[in-house]
Amino acid sequence: MRFLGEPHHDGSALYVSDQEPALGSRVTLWLRAPRAAGIEGVHVRAVHDGEPRYAEASVDPARTGAGGYGATDVWWRAEITAVNPVTPYRFLLRTRGGQVWLTAAGLAAHDVPDSGDFRLVCHQAPPSWMRDAIVYQIFPDRFDRSGRTPEPPEWALPRDWDRDPVIPSGPGTAEQFYGGDLDGVVRRLDHVRSLGADTVYLTPFFPARSTHRYDAATFDHVDPLLGGDEALLRLSGALHERGMRLLGDITVNHCGAGHEWFTRAVADPTAPERDMFYFDPETGGYESWWGFASLPKLNWGSELVRSRMPEVLSRWLGPLDGWRVDVANMSGRRGGDDHTHAVAALLRARLGPGAALIAEHNHDASPDLDRDGWHGTMNYGGFTRPVWAWLRGPDLDLGHFLGVPGGLPPRDGTATLATLRAFASHMSWRSYVHSWQLLDSHDSARIRTVTGSRERHLLAAGLQATLPGTPMLFAGSEFGLTGVNGEHSRTPMPWNRPHDRDEPTLAGYRELFGLRRAEPALRHGGLRWLHADADCLVFARETYEESLIVCARRAPGPPLRLDRRMTGVLHADDGDIIPGRGPFLGVWRVTV
Repeated sequence: MRFLGEPHHDGSALYVSDQEPALGSRVTLWLRAPRAAGIEGVHVRAVHDGEPRYAEASVDPARTGAGGYGATDVWWRAEITAVNPVTPYRFLLRTRGGQVWLTAAGLAAHDVPDSGDFRLVCHQAPPSWMRDAIVYQIFPDRFDRSGRTPEPPEWALPRDWDRDPVIPSGPGTAEQFYGGDLDGVVRRLDHVRSLGADTVYLTPFFPARSTHRYDAATFDHVDPLLGGDEALLRLSGALHERGMRLLGDITVNHCGAGHEWFTRAVADPTAPERDMFYFDPETGGYESWWGFASLPKLNWGSELVRSRMPEVLSRWLGPLDGWRVDVANMSGRRGGDDHTHAVAALLRARLGPGAALIAEHNHDASPDLDRDGWHGTMNYGGFTRPVWAWLRGPDLDLGHFLGVPGGLPPRDGTATLATLRAFASHMSWRSYVHSWQLLDSHDSARIRTVTGSRERHLLAAGLQATLPGTPMLFAGSEFGLTGVNGEHSRTPMPWNRPHDRDEPTLAGYRELFGLRRAEPALRHGGLRWLHADADCLVFARETYEESLIVCARRAPGPPLRLDRRMTGVLHADDGDIIPGRGPFLGVWRVTV
Protein backbone atom coordinates (compact mmCIF):
# COMPACT_ATOMS: atom_id res chain seq x y z
CA MET A 1 0.00 0.00 0.00
CA ARG A 2 1.60 3.27 -1.12
CA PHE A 3 0.57 6.83 -0.35
CA LEU A 4 3.34 8.89 -1.95
CA GLY A 5 1.11 10.08 -4.80
CA GLU A 6 -1.92 11.01 -2.72
CA PRO A 7 -3.23 14.54 -2.14
CA HIS A 8 -2.99 15.47 1.52
CA HIS A 9 -4.45 17.77 4.16
CA ASP A 10 -4.50 17.63 7.94
CA GLY A 11 -5.29 20.04 10.76
CA SER A 12 -1.73 21.10 11.53
CA ALA A 13 -0.38 24.61 11.03
CA LEU A 14 1.15 23.57 7.69
CA TYR A 15 -2.37 23.19 6.26
CA VAL A 16 -4.62 25.37 8.48
CA SER A 17 -3.76 29.03 9.05
CA ASP A 18 -5.42 29.43 12.46
CA GLN A 19 -5.07 26.74 15.10
CA GLU A 20 -7.39 28.59 17.50
CA PRO A 21 -10.07 30.14 15.27
CA ALA A 22 -12.67 32.46 16.76
CA LEU A 23 -16.30 32.00 15.90
CA GLY A 24 -16.96 33.77 12.59
CA SER A 25 -13.30 34.10 11.63
CA ARG A 26 -11.92 33.40 8.16
CA VAL A 27 -9.46 30.51 7.98
CA THR A 28 -7.12 29.61 5.13
CA LEU A 29 -6.82 25.95 4.17
CA TRP A 30 -4.20 24.35 1.95
CA LEU A 31 -4.38 21.09 0.03
CA ARG A 32 -1.13 19.53 -1.13
CA ALA A 33 -1.26 17.42 -4.29
CA PRO A 34 1.65 15.81 -6.12
CA ARG A 35 1.78 17.00 -9.72
CA ALA A 36 1.51 13.39 -10.83
CA ALA A 37 -1.90 13.10 -9.13
CA GLY A 38 -3.44 15.12 -12.00
CA ILE A 39 -5.70 17.34 -9.92
CA GLU A 40 -7.50 19.77 -12.25
CA GLY A 41 -9.68 21.61 -9.74
CA VAL A 42 -10.53 21.72 -6.04
CA HIS A 43 -13.57 22.85 -4.04
CA VAL A 44 -13.90 22.96 -0.27
CA ARG A 45 -17.22 21.90 1.19
CA ALA A 46 -17.88 23.42 4.63
CA VAL A 47 -21.07 22.87 6.60
CA HIS A 48 -22.66 26.13 7.81
CA ASP A 49 -25.60 25.82 10.22
CA GLY A 50 -26.15 22.28 8.97
CA GLU A 51 -26.06 23.21 5.26
CA PRO A 52 -23.09 22.41 2.95
CA ARG A 53 -21.48 25.37 1.19
CA TYR A 54 -18.79 25.19 -1.50
CA ALA A 55 -15.80 27.46 -2.05
CA GLU A 56 -13.47 27.12 -5.03
CA ALA A 57 -9.77 26.74 -4.30
CA SER A 58 -6.98 28.17 -6.43
CA VAL A 59 -3.32 27.31 -6.86
CA ASP A 60 -1.19 29.14 -4.29
CA PRO A 61 1.77 30.68 -6.17
CA ALA A 62 3.62 31.36 -2.91
CA ARG A 63 3.91 27.62 -2.20
CA THR A 64 3.84 26.11 -5.68
CA GLY A 65 6.87 25.96 -7.93
CA ALA A 66 9.09 27.87 -5.52
CA GLY A 67 11.38 25.06 -4.43
CA GLY A 68 11.02 23.20 -1.17
CA TYR A 69 7.62 21.56 -0.86
CA GLY A 70 6.51 23.30 -4.07
CA ALA A 71 9.15 21.63 -6.23
CA THR A 72 7.12 18.45 -6.75
CA ASP A 73 3.70 19.45 -5.40
CA VAL A 74 0.86 21.80 -6.27
CA TRP A 75 -0.63 23.65 -3.30
CA TRP A 76 -4.29 24.62 -3.51
CA ARG A 77 -5.58 27.42 -1.28
CA ALA A 78 -9.09 28.34 -0.14
CA GLU A 79 -10.75 30.29 2.65
CA ILE A 80 -13.73 29.21 4.72
CA THR A 81 -15.58 30.76 7.66
CA ALA A 82 -15.74 29.11 11.05
CA VAL A 83 -19.49 29.63 11.25
CA ASN A 84 -20.27 27.19 14.06
CA PRO A 85 -18.41 26.08 17.20
CA VAL A 86 -17.45 23.00 15.15
CA THR A 87 -17.37 23.52 11.38
CA PRO A 88 -16.90 20.29 9.35
CA TYR A 89 -15.22 20.52 5.97
CA ARG A 90 -13.85 18.31 3.17
CA PHE A 91 -12.35 18.66 -0.31
CA LEU A 92 -13.94 17.77 -3.65
CA LEU A 93 -11.20 17.01 -6.19
CA ARG A 94 -11.69 17.07 -9.95
CA THR A 95 -9.26 14.65 -11.53
CA ARG A 96 -8.78 13.21 -14.98
CA GLY A 97 -10.48 10.06 -13.69
CA GLY A 98 -13.50 11.80 -12.15
CA GLN A 99 -14.56 13.28 -8.82
CA VAL A 100 -12.83 12.24 -5.60
CA TRP A 101 -13.55 13.26 -1.99
CA LEU A 102 -10.74 13.90 0.49
CA THR A 103 -11.80 13.72 4.15
CA ALA A 104 -9.88 13.00 7.32
CA ALA A 105 -10.69 9.35 6.64
CA GLY A 106 -8.76 9.51 3.35
CA LEU A 107 -9.55 9.54 -0.37
CA ALA A 108 -12.80 8.10 -1.69
CA ALA A 109 -14.07 7.81 -5.25
CA HIS A 110 -17.59 7.33 -3.87
CA ASP A 111 -19.78 9.48 -1.64
CA VAL A 112 -19.03 9.15 2.06
CA PRO A 113 -20.83 10.31 5.24
CA ASP A 114 -19.80 13.43 7.11
CA SER A 115 -18.49 11.61 10.18
CA GLY A 116 -14.98 11.50 8.72
CA ASP A 117 -14.79 15.19 7.76
CA PHE A 118 -12.05 17.53 8.92
CA ARG A 119 -13.14 19.95 11.65
CA LEU A 120 -12.46 23.53 12.67
CA VAL A 121 -13.09 23.88 16.40
CA CYS A 122 -13.86 27.29 17.92
CA HIS A 123 -14.38 26.20 21.51
CA GLN A 124 -11.85 27.54 23.99
CA ALA A 125 -8.46 26.08 23.07
CA PRO A 126 -6.55 23.74 25.38
CA PRO A 127 -3.74 25.31 27.44
CA SER A 128 -0.78 26.04 25.17
CA TRP A 129 1.61 23.98 27.33
CA MET A 130 -0.31 20.78 26.55
CA ARG A 131 0.83 20.62 22.92
CA ASP A 132 4.45 20.01 24.01
CA ALA A 133 3.74 17.76 26.98
CA ILE A 134 5.19 14.32 27.61
CA VAL A 135 3.24 12.79 30.49
CA TYR A 136 4.66 10.35 33.04
CA GLN A 137 2.11 8.32 35.01
CA ILE A 138 2.85 7.42 38.63
CA PHE A 139 0.94 5.01 40.87
CA PRO A 140 2.09 6.54 44.18
CA ASP A 141 2.07 3.41 46.35
CA ARG A 142 4.55 1.72 43.98
CA PHE A 143 6.89 4.53 42.89
CA ASP A 144 9.22 5.29 45.81
CA ARG A 145 9.25 5.78 49.58
CA SER A 146 10.58 8.86 51.32
CA GLY A 147 12.02 6.90 54.23
CA ARG A 148 9.25 7.42 56.73
CA THR A 149 7.40 4.23 57.69
CA PRO A 150 3.66 4.87 58.14
CA GLU A 151 1.69 2.27 60.03
CA PRO A 152 -0.34 0.30 57.48
CA PRO A 153 -4.09 0.82 57.96
CA GLU A 154 -6.27 -2.03 59.17
CA TRP A 155 -7.62 -2.69 55.65
CA ALA A 156 -4.17 -3.04 54.07
CA LEU A 157 -2.18 -6.11 53.08
CA PRO A 158 1.44 -5.07 53.82
CA ARG A 159 4.00 -6.09 51.19
CA ASP A 160 7.79 -5.89 51.03
CA TRP A 161 8.94 -3.53 48.24
CA ASP A 162 11.67 -5.69 46.72
CA ARG A 163 10.70 -9.18 47.85
CA ASP A 164 6.93 -9.59 47.53
CA PRO A 165 5.63 -9.77 43.95
CA VAL A 166 2.36 -8.07 43.11
CA ILE A 167 -0.68 -10.35 43.34
CA PRO A 168 -2.26 -10.12 39.86
CA SER A 169 -5.85 -11.10 40.74
CA GLY A 170 -8.11 -12.43 43.42
CA PRO A 171 -8.53 -11.46 47.08
CA GLY A 172 -6.24 -8.72 48.35
CA THR A 173 -5.31 -7.20 44.99
CA ALA A 174 -6.72 -3.75 45.80
CA GLU A 175 -5.34 -3.79 49.34
CA GLN A 176 -1.68 -4.58 48.58
CA PHE A 177 0.29 -1.90 50.43
CA TYR A 178 3.93 -1.19 49.56
CA GLY A 179 4.18 2.25 51.19
CA GLY A 180 5.19 4.61 48.40
CA ASP A 181 4.42 8.27 49.07
CA LEU A 182 4.53 11.72 47.45
CA ASP A 183 7.86 12.71 48.97
CA GLY A 184 9.22 9.56 47.36
CA VAL A 185 8.13 10.97 44.01
CA VAL A 186 10.07 14.18 44.73
CA ARG A 187 13.23 12.09 45.19
CA ARG A 188 12.98 10.77 41.62
CA LEU A 189 12.03 13.84 39.60
CA ASP A 190 15.45 13.99 37.96
CA HIS A 191 14.78 10.49 36.62
CA VAL A 192 11.40 11.60 35.25
CA ARG A 193 12.94 14.62 33.55
CA SER A 194 15.77 12.51 32.09
CA LEU A 195 13.11 10.74 30.00
CA GLY A 196 12.02 14.02 28.41
CA ALA A 197 8.79 14.05 30.45
CA ASP A 198 7.60 17.38 31.78
CA THR A 199 4.21 16.46 33.27
CA VAL A 200 3.58 14.04 36.14
CA TYR A 201 0.17 12.40 36.32
CA LEU A 202 -0.66 10.88 39.71
CA THR A 203 -3.36 8.28 40.17
CA PRO A 204 -5.72 9.30 43.04
CA PHE A 205 -4.26 10.68 46.25
CA PHE A 206 -7.40 11.07 48.38
CA PRO A 207 -7.96 8.86 51.47
CA ALA A 208 -9.64 5.54 50.67
CA ARG A 209 -9.74 1.88 51.62
CA SER A 210 -7.61 0.66 48.71
CA THR A 211 -4.25 1.51 47.23
CA HIS A 212 -5.84 2.48 43.92
CA ARG A 213 -7.89 5.09 45.87
CA TYR A 214 -10.74 5.36 43.37
CA ASP A 215 -13.04 4.74 46.36
CA ALA A 216 -12.35 8.16 47.88
CA ALA A 217 -13.59 8.74 51.45
CA THR A 218 -13.23 12.51 51.05
CA PHE A 219 -12.08 15.02 48.46
CA ASP A 220 -10.98 17.53 51.10
CA HIS A 221 -7.42 16.41 51.81
CA VAL A 222 -4.57 14.18 50.69
CA ASP A 223 -4.24 10.73 52.22
CA PRO A 224 -1.89 10.90 55.24
CA LEU A 225 -0.41 7.59 54.05
CA LEU A 226 0.99 9.56 51.08
CA GLY A 227 2.24 12.40 53.29
CA GLY A 228 -0.89 14.54 53.48
CA ASP A 229 -1.59 17.97 52.01
CA GLU A 230 1.90 19.27 52.74
CA ALA A 231 3.50 16.46 50.74
CA LEU A 232 1.39 17.36 47.70
CA LEU A 233 2.50 20.98 48.06
CA ARG A 234 6.14 19.88 48.28
CA LEU A 235 5.78 17.74 45.15
CA SER A 236 3.98 20.47 43.25
CA GLY A 237 6.58 23.04 44.28
CA ALA A 238 9.46 20.79 43.22
CA LEU A 239 7.85 20.21 39.82
CA HIS A 240 7.01 23.85 39.20
CA GLU A 241 10.55 24.90 40.14
CA ARG A 242 11.75 22.59 37.36
CA GLY A 243 9.25 24.03 34.86
CA MET A 244 7.19 20.82 35.05
CA ARG A 245 3.51 20.26 35.80
CA LEU A 246 1.30 18.04 37.93
CA LEU A 247 -2.02 16.39 37.05
CA GLY A 248 -4.39 14.68 39.44
CA ASP A 249 -6.79 11.81 38.89
CA ILE A 250 -10.41 11.86 40.02
CA THR A 251 -13.65 10.01 39.45
CA VAL A 252 -16.64 12.22 38.85
CA ASN A 253 -18.72 9.10 38.16
CA HIS A 254 -18.59 7.70 41.68
CA CYS A 255 -16.98 8.02 45.11
CA GLY A 256 -16.30 5.51 47.87
CA ALA A 257 -18.94 3.96 50.10
CA GLY A 258 -17.06 5.54 53.01
CA HIS A 259 -17.29 9.04 51.52
CA GLU A 260 -18.90 11.56 53.82
CA TRP A 261 -21.55 12.44 51.20
CA PHE A 262 -22.61 8.83 50.87
CA THR A 263 -22.57 8.01 54.58
CA ARG A 264 -24.88 10.98 55.23
CA ALA A 265 -27.19 9.80 52.44
CA VAL A 266 -27.34 6.28 53.91
CA ALA A 267 -27.79 7.43 57.50
CA ASP A 268 -30.69 9.80 56.77
CA PRO A 269 -33.10 9.30 53.82
CA THR A 270 -34.13 12.95 54.20
CA ALA A 271 -30.56 14.27 53.99
CA PRO A 272 -29.83 16.59 51.04
CA GLU A 273 -27.05 14.19 49.97
CA ARG A 274 -29.60 11.48 49.26
CA ASP A 275 -30.30 13.03 45.85
CA MET A 276 -26.60 12.87 44.98
CA PHE A 277 -26.89 9.11 44.42
CA TYR A 278 -29.28 6.65 42.74
CA PHE A 279 -31.22 4.98 45.56
CA ASP A 280 -34.04 2.55 44.89
CA PRO A 281 -37.01 3.99 46.81
CA GLU A 282 -38.42 0.53 47.53
CA THR A 283 -35.37 -1.56 48.43
CA GLY A 284 -32.98 1.13 49.60
CA GLY A 285 -30.33 -0.31 47.28
CA TYR A 286 -28.21 1.98 45.18
CA GLU A 287 -26.51 2.15 41.79
CA SER A 288 -22.76 1.55 41.81
CA TRP A 289 -19.94 1.28 39.29
CA TRP A 290 -20.14 -2.15 37.64
CA GLY A 291 -22.06 -3.44 40.66
CA PHE A 292 -19.22 -2.84 43.13
CA ALA A 293 -21.00 -1.72 46.30
CA SER A 294 -17.87 0.14 47.43
CA LEU A 295 -18.26 2.60 44.50
CA PRO A 296 -21.70 4.32 44.64
CA LYS A 297 -22.53 6.21 41.46
CA LEU A 298 -23.07 9.97 41.54
CA ASN A 299 -26.27 11.40 40.09
CA TRP A 300 -25.39 14.40 37.91
CA GLY A 301 -29.07 15.30 37.76
CA SER A 302 -28.61 16.48 41.34
CA GLU A 303 -27.91 20.16 41.89
CA LEU A 304 -25.66 19.27 44.82
CA VAL A 305 -23.45 17.11 42.59
CA ARG A 306 -23.34 19.87 39.96
CA SER A 307 -22.21 22.40 42.56
CA ARG A 308 -19.90 20.27 44.72
CA MET A 309 -17.90 18.25 42.18
CA PRO A 310 -16.71 21.21 40.05
CA GLU A 311 -15.73 22.92 43.31
CA VAL A 312 -13.62 19.87 44.24
CA LEU A 313 -11.69 20.01 40.97
CA SER A 314 -11.12 23.76 41.05
CA ARG A 315 -10.11 23.77 44.73
CA TRP A 316 -6.96 21.78 43.99
CA LEU A 317 -5.74 24.00 41.15
CA GLY A 318 -2.50 25.70 42.03
CA PRO A 319 -0.84 22.58 43.31
CA LEU A 320 -2.37 20.83 40.29
CA ASP A 321 -2.32 21.95 36.65
CA GLY A 322 -5.33 19.87 35.66
CA TRP A 323 -7.02 16.50 35.91
CA ARG A 324 -7.42 13.15 34.26
CA VAL A 325 -11.04 12.07 34.78
CA ASP A 326 -11.60 8.40 35.51
CA VAL A 327 -14.37 6.57 33.57
CA ALA A 328 -15.36 9.84 31.92
CA ASN A 329 -17.38 7.84 29.40
CA MET A 330 -19.81 6.76 32.14
CA SER A 331 -19.93 9.99 34.11
CA GLY A 332 -23.45 11.44 34.02
CA ARG A 333 -24.85 8.44 32.12
CA ARG A 334 -27.39 6.02 33.53
CA GLY A 335 -30.36 4.65 31.63
CA GLY A 336 -32.40 7.59 30.40
CA ASP A 337 -30.02 10.10 32.00
CA ASP A 338 -27.26 11.43 29.78
CA HIS A 339 -25.56 14.45 31.33
CA THR A 340 -22.05 13.59 30.16
CA HIS A 341 -21.55 16.51 27.78
CA ALA A 342 -22.96 18.92 30.34
CA VAL A 343 -20.64 17.44 32.98
CA ALA A 344 -17.56 17.94 30.79
CA ALA A 345 -18.54 21.51 29.86
CA LEU A 346 -19.31 22.38 33.49
CA LEU A 347 -15.94 21.08 34.70
CA ARG A 348 -14.00 22.78 31.92
CA ALA A 349 -15.70 26.12 32.54
CA ARG A 350 -14.98 25.88 36.27
CA LEU A 351 -11.32 24.98 35.78
CA GLY A 352 -10.66 27.86 33.40
CA PRO A 353 -8.39 28.16 30.37
CA GLY A 354 -5.08 27.15 31.95
CA ALA A 355 -5.96 23.69 33.30
CA ALA A 356 -5.87 20.39 31.42
CA LEU A 357 -8.92 18.10 31.37
CA ILE A 358 -8.33 14.63 29.92
CA ALA A 359 -11.02 11.95 29.77
CA GLU A 360 -10.54 8.23 30.25
CA HIS A 361 -12.15 6.13 27.50
CA ASN A 362 -10.98 2.65 26.57
CA HIS A 363 -12.92 2.60 23.29
CA ASP A 364 -14.14 5.21 20.79
CA ALA A 365 -14.22 8.59 22.59
CA SER A 366 -15.08 10.71 19.56
CA PRO A 367 -18.79 11.27 20.41
CA ASP A 368 -17.67 12.99 23.63
CA LEU A 369 -14.92 15.13 22.07
CA ASP A 370 -14.95 18.36 20.03
CA ARG A 371 -17.34 19.93 22.47
CA ASP A 372 -16.65 22.53 25.13
CA GLY A 373 -15.45 19.84 27.52
CA TRP A 374 -12.65 17.27 27.51
CA HIS A 375 -9.45 18.41 25.79
CA GLY A 376 -8.64 14.86 24.73
CA THR A 377 -8.86 11.23 25.76
CA MET A 378 -6.67 8.30 26.71
CA ASN A 379 -6.50 6.82 23.24
CA TYR A 380 -6.61 3.11 24.02
CA GLY A 381 -8.81 2.28 21.04
CA GLY A 382 -7.08 4.43 18.44
CA PHE A 383 -3.45 3.89 19.48
CA THR A 384 -2.78 1.30 22.19
CA ARG A 385 -4.77 -1.59 20.70
CA PRO A 386 -3.57 -1.22 17.09
CA VAL A 387 0.07 -0.87 18.16
CA TRP A 388 -0.26 -3.88 20.46
CA ALA A 389 -1.89 -5.92 17.70
CA TRP A 390 0.92 -5.11 15.25
CA LEU A 391 3.84 -5.61 17.64
CA ARG A 392 2.52 -8.37 19.91
CA GLY A 393 4.86 -11.25 20.57
CA PRO A 394 4.13 -14.68 19.09
CA ASP A 395 3.69 -16.25 22.52
CA LEU A 396 1.38 -13.62 23.99
CA ASP A 397 -1.50 -15.14 25.94
CA LEU A 398 -3.91 -12.44 27.14
CA GLY A 399 -7.51 -13.33 27.85
CA HIS A 400 -8.81 -9.91 26.85
CA PHE A 401 -7.89 -6.35 25.91
CA LEU A 402 -9.39 -4.02 28.55
CA GLY A 403 -12.46 -6.23 28.66
CA VAL A 404 -12.65 -7.01 24.92
CA PRO A 405 -12.87 -10.84 24.86
CA GLY A 406 -10.88 -13.10 22.62
CA GLY A 407 -7.39 -12.03 23.57
CA LEU A 408 -5.42 -9.75 21.28
CA PRO A 409 -5.58 -10.75 17.60
CA PRO A 410 -2.45 -10.23 15.52
CA ARG A 411 -2.76 -7.56 12.81
CA ASP A 412 -0.52 -6.61 9.93
CA GLY A 413 0.67 -3.11 9.15
CA THR A 414 -2.14 -2.25 6.75
CA ALA A 415 -4.82 -3.23 9.28
CA THR A 416 -2.97 -1.32 12.00
CA LEU A 417 -2.84 1.79 9.84
CA ALA A 418 -6.52 1.44 8.97
CA THR A 419 -7.34 1.52 12.69
CA LEU A 420 -5.06 4.48 13.41
CA ARG A 421 -6.61 6.49 10.57
CA ALA A 422 -10.20 5.49 11.35
CA PHE A 423 -10.05 6.66 14.95
CA ALA A 424 -8.14 9.84 14.10
CA SER A 425 -10.65 10.74 11.39
CA HIS A 426 -13.55 10.85 13.84
CA MET A 427 -12.11 13.61 15.97
CA SER A 428 -10.64 17.01 15.19
CA TRP A 429 -6.90 17.44 14.81
CA ARG A 430 -7.05 19.47 18.03
CA SER A 431 -8.61 16.64 20.03
CA TYR A 432 -6.29 14.09 18.42
CA VAL A 433 -3.04 15.87 19.23
CA HIS A 434 -4.16 16.59 22.80
CA SER A 435 -5.15 12.97 23.43
CA TRP A 436 -2.79 10.68 25.30
CA GLN A 437 -1.10 8.08 23.12
CA LEU A 438 -0.14 5.36 25.58
CA LEU A 439 1.43 1.93 25.33
CA ASP A 440 0.30 0.79 28.77
CA SER A 441 -1.03 2.06 32.08
CA HIS A 442 -1.96 0.96 35.60
CA ASP A 443 -5.12 -0.55 34.03
CA SER A 444 -3.49 -2.69 31.35
CA ALA A 445 -0.82 -5.26 30.65
CA ARG A 446 2.71 -3.89 30.27
CA ILE A 447 4.01 -3.22 26.78
CA ARG A 448 7.03 -5.48 27.45
CA THR A 449 4.70 -8.40 28.18
CA VAL A 450 2.73 -7.66 25.02
CA THR A 451 5.73 -7.42 22.70
CA GLY A 452 7.84 -10.08 24.39
CA SER A 453 11.13 -8.46 23.38
CA ARG A 454 13.21 -5.36 23.91
CA GLU A 455 13.38 -4.69 20.17
CA ARG A 456 9.64 -4.60 19.63
CA HIS A 457 9.11 -2.75 22.91
CA LEU A 458 11.42 0.05 21.73
CA LEU A 459 9.79 0.03 18.30
CA ALA A 460 6.44 0.66 20.01
CA ALA A 461 8.01 3.44 22.07
CA GLY A 462 9.39 4.88 18.83
CA LEU A 463 5.88 5.12 17.38
CA GLN A 464 4.73 6.77 20.60
CA ALA A 465 7.56 9.30 20.38
CA THR A 466 7.09 10.16 16.71
CA LEU A 467 3.35 10.06 15.95
CA PRO A 468 1.02 12.99 16.77
CA GLY A 469 -0.62 13.12 20.17
CA THR A 470 0.64 13.40 23.73
CA PRO A 471 2.88 10.51 24.81
CA MET A 472 1.93 9.09 28.20
CA LEU A 473 4.58 6.84 29.77
CA PHE A 474 3.69 4.50 32.63
CA ALA A 475 6.36 4.48 35.33
CA GLY A 476 8.47 1.34 35.08
CA SER A 477 8.02 0.58 31.41
CA GLU A 478 11.28 2.42 30.75
CA PHE A 479 12.96 -0.39 32.74
CA GLY A 480 11.18 -3.14 30.81
CA LEU A 481 8.90 -4.15 33.68
CA THR A 482 6.27 -6.77 32.86
CA GLY A 483 2.67 -7.44 33.87
CA VAL A 484 -0.26 -9.43 32.49
CA ASN A 485 -3.02 -7.08 33.66
CA GLY A 486 -3.49 -3.71 35.35
CA GLU A 487 -2.98 -4.91 38.92
CA HIS A 488 0.01 -7.07 37.96
CA SER A 489 1.55 -4.09 36.14
CA ARG A 490 1.58 -1.98 39.33
CA THR A 491 5.02 -3.34 40.20
CA PRO A 492 7.12 -1.37 42.71
CA MET A 493 9.84 0.50 40.87
CA PRO A 494 13.16 -1.40 40.73
CA TRP A 495 15.39 1.32 42.17
CA ASN A 496 17.27 -1.31 44.19
CA ARG A 497 16.66 -4.36 41.99
CA PRO A 498 19.27 -4.20 39.23
CA HIS A 499 18.13 -7.59 37.89
CA ASP A 500 14.73 -5.99 37.08
CA ARG A 501 16.21 -3.00 35.27
CA ASP A 502 16.78 -3.32 31.54
CA GLU A 503 19.32 -0.53 31.06
CA PRO A 504 19.29 -0.65 27.22
CA THR A 505 15.52 -0.10 27.30
CA LEU A 506 16.00 2.86 29.65
CA ALA A 507 18.64 4.30 27.31
CA GLY A 508 16.29 3.82 24.36
CA TYR A 509 13.49 5.70 26.10
CA ARG A 510 15.80 8.59 26.88
CA GLU A 511 16.98 8.77 23.29
CA LEU A 512 13.54 8.47 21.70
CA PHE A 513 11.72 10.97 23.88
CA GLY A 514 14.75 13.23 23.90
CA LEU A 515 14.38 13.29 20.12
CA ARG A 516 10.72 14.24 20.44
CA ARG A 517 11.66 17.01 22.85
CA ALA A 518 14.33 18.29 20.43
CA GLU A 519 12.37 18.17 17.14
CA PRO A 520 9.46 20.63 16.71
CA ALA A 521 8.03 18.59 13.82
CA LEU A 522 7.44 15.65 16.15
CA ARG A 523 5.38 17.82 18.49
CA HIS A 524 3.67 20.27 16.12
CA GLY A 525 4.01 18.84 12.63
CA GLY A 526 1.40 17.34 10.35
CA LEU A 527 1.16 13.62 9.61
CA ARG A 528 1.44 12.26 6.06
CA TRP A 529 1.48 8.49 5.51
CA LEU A 530 3.95 7.43 2.83
CA HIS A 531 3.95 3.62 2.81
CA ALA A 532 2.41 0.65 4.56
CA ASP A 533 2.75 -3.08 4.16
CA ALA A 534 2.43 -6.03 6.53
CA ASP A 535 5.68 -5.34 8.35
CA CYS A 536 6.53 -1.71 7.63
CA LEU A 537 4.97 1.72 8.26
CA VAL A 538 6.48 4.93 6.88
CA PHE A 539 5.21 8.44 7.55
CA ALA A 540 6.30 12.07 7.47
CA ARG A 541 6.03 14.66 10.25
CA GLU A 542 6.19 18.12 8.68
CA THR A 543 6.17 21.79 9.46
CA TYR A 544 6.84 24.52 6.93
CA GLU A 545 10.47 24.59 8.09
CA GLU A 546 11.20 20.93 8.69
CA SER A 547 10.31 17.46 7.46
CA LEU A 548 11.16 14.17 9.17
CA ILE A 549 10.61 10.72 7.69
CA VAL A 550 9.93 7.89 10.16
CA CYS A 551 10.09 4.21 9.29
CA ALA A 552 8.99 1.45 11.67
CA ARG A 553 9.74 -2.15 10.65
CA ARG A 554 8.66 -5.08 12.79
CA ALA A 555 10.42 -7.70 10.61
CA PRO A 556 12.98 -7.80 7.80
CA GLY A 557 11.77 -6.86 4.33
CA PRO A 558 12.93 -5.33 1.07
CA PRO A 559 14.67 -1.94 1.31
CA LEU A 560 12.61 1.11 0.37
CA ARG A 561 13.84 4.06 -1.63
CA LEU A 562 12.34 7.53 -1.25
CA ASP A 563 12.83 10.25 -3.82
CA ARG A 564 14.15 12.95 -1.50
CA ARG A 565 17.65 13.12 -0.04
CA MET A 566 17.66 12.03 3.60
CA THR A 567 20.24 12.79 6.29
CA GLY A 568 20.42 10.67 9.41
CA VAL A 569 18.90 11.80 12.68
CA LEU A 570 18.53 8.63 14.74
CA HIS A 571 19.01 4.88 14.33
CA ALA A 572 19.33 5.34 10.59
CA ASP A 573 21.84 4.45 7.89
CA ASP A 574 23.13 7.32 5.79
CA GLY A 575 21.71 7.59 2.33
CA ASP A 576 18.31 7.51 0.75
CA ILE A 577 17.42 3.84 1.21
CA ILE A 578 15.32 2.67 4.15
CA PRO A 579 17.07 -0.53 5.24
CA GLY A 580 15.31 -3.85 5.12
CA ARG A 581 16.35 -5.13 8.53
CA GLY A 582 13.95 -5.37 11.45
CA PRO A 583 12.83 -4.74 14.10
CA PHE A 584 14.00 -1.30 13.11
CA LEU A 585 13.13 2.33 13.73
CA GLY A 586 14.59 4.98 11.44
CA VAL A 587 14.16 8.74 11.55
CA TRP A 588 15.58 10.95 8.80
CA ARG A 589 15.60 14.65 8.20
CA VAL A 590 14.49 15.48 4.66
CA THR A 591 15.81 18.35 2.62
CA VAL A 592 12.81 20.62 2.01
